[in-house]
Amino acid sequence: MVAAFASIGFTVTYRQVRPNPYLALRREDIDLHYFGIDSFRPEDSYGTCLVISPDPKRLFDAFADGLRFRYGRLPLTGFPRITRPRRRKNADGFTGFSLVDPGGNWIRVTAGQADDDAQPDAPTGRLARALQDAVVLGDSHGDVDQAAKILDGAVRRHSDGAPAGERVEALAYLLELSVRRGDATGAREVLARIDALDLSVADRATAAGALTTVAELRTAAEDLDADHRHP
Repeated sequence: MVAAFASIGFTVTYRQVRPNPYLALRREDIDLHYFGIDSFRPEDSYGTCLVISPDPKRLFDAFADGLRFRYGRLPLTGFPRITRPRRRKNADGFTGFSLVDPGGNWIRVTAGQADDDAQPDAPTGRLARALQDAVVLGDSHGDVDQAAKILDGAVRRHSDGAPAGERVEALAYLLELSVRRGDATGAREVLARIDALDLSVADRATAAGALTTVAELRTAAEDLDADHRHP
């Protein structure tokens, strides 16, 4: 626990082993306190907390750098794991991400209050709306199977009429869901769909963030595929 949090900039402010295990951690103005339970499994955790940040993307980048350094890549499965910053339909459209710590506790980071002009417009296209629903299921609720099912169906039905940027965003998230599910076949199919897209220079500029995500996920998907082929 301590080593994982140290990698993302937390320091120990208090630690006790007896009579009851207790740990306090701090990074800037974020304080996290933990108590120990005998025979507790991360898979059984219901623990969660909310961190309101003026800049969730900056905090994510700092966390991601530390996690990549410690684990060799961004951990998307197991404990710890992290989701990328995305607009959350169930958080008034503001950007957020989740860090699931080594104990299985969800640390949910979201933007705070914003000016009305900064409030993102709700998407109107079917593919964009399906992506929003999938993000709520996959990132907020942790139901990656249902998120993948909804988004895969929407990609197949609604991609033709969607702007290129929306298609790339949807496919990038579908690729991430496939990796998180350990679905080597699904990841391979999504990568093939992405590689088949005919994107203009303007399209690539619009979807630059999603394409960067795809580039990072490609290695994870290829490793997953190799493990699947040669168990």
